[in-house]
Amino acid sequence: MLADSGMRGLTHRAVDRAAQLPPGTTSAYFRTRQALLTALVRRLVALDQEELEEAGARTPVPRSAEDLTAGIAELIRTRLTGEGRRRSLARYACAVESAHHPELREILVPRDNQGRRVVRAFLAAQGVADPEARTVTLLTCVDGLVFDRLVHGGSVREEEIRGLVAAALR
Repeated sequence: MLADSGMRGLTHRAVDRAAQLPPGTTSAYFRTRQALLTALVRRLVALDQEELEEAGARTPVPRSAEDLTAGIAELIRTRLTGEGRRRSLARYACAVESAHHPELREILVPRDNQGRRVVRAFLAAQGVADPEARTVTLLTCVDGLVFDRLVHGGSVREEEIRGLVAAALR
């Protein structure tokens, strides 16, 4: 619902309907639209953190740039298809909304997680100066590719990811 209509579709009534709840259920828990929006953002962040923790836990530190490229490609596929696509669209709608509601920005700030630690460990093992900053830059660029493909369609080519990884290693 939210991914289809952006933030303007976020009403208690719409959420009740989409969740197949009796009318008034969400307003009983979240009295205002802002409270509902804040809860939504917190839930999206929690789901993303859980996904990234699980992905990082089952992924050893890559041994090569190709391994890292493959791992990032899998993350991108997850973010561009099915439930991942819906959640990505909702996350970007929330990011835009945070421009008008600064209290949401703090919730949306990227957090450390096992997925991020795997990337940082790989870059550190490769001798990259300031692996933390390079990790942030690399993952921000990956996020930009996801956003671009959500908006313009298509998929991310492996060469694009390979280029980002190569740039992070310089």
